[in-house]
Amino acid sequence: MEYTAMDFIKLNNKIYRNTQMYLDKVLKKYQISSGAYPYLFILAKNEGISQNQISREMGQDKAMSARTITKLIELEYVYKQGDDRDSRAYQLYLTEKAKETIPKIHKEIEGLIDLITEGISEEEKNIAIKALSRIFDNTQRFKE
Repeated sequence: MEYTAMDFIKLNNKIYRNTQMYLDKVLKKYQISSGAYPYLFILAKNEGISQNQISREMGQDKAMSARTITKLIELEYVYKQGDDRDSRAYQLYLTEKAKETIPKIHKEIEGLIDLITEGISEEEKNIAIKALSRIFDNTQRFKE
């Protein structure tokens, strides 16, 4: 079967939507969505960063990041502390609850990866990752 450029876009969109729906379902027990967990992962690697820094890292606008971070604070996954260098800014940190939950979220994501790569060889996975990485790099130009 020959695929068209539109098939490529449609498949990409459908895969994204399906994985987001799956993650929303399995992460519901932690009261977080598929859009919120990456914030926890970034904070796990960079505790003490500002909301603006996390927005840049996520590639999200500041308003979206503010809503997500506010929700994570309400759920007691994140707390903020005043920044000594800038009185208008806050530094973000993970709570113990978040530190206990992050490995569980990683496990859920690993389960998803196992499901979506079922029947695919390691070689095919590597080819797909390499191709998707190139596509991602190409799309980075859109930000300019």
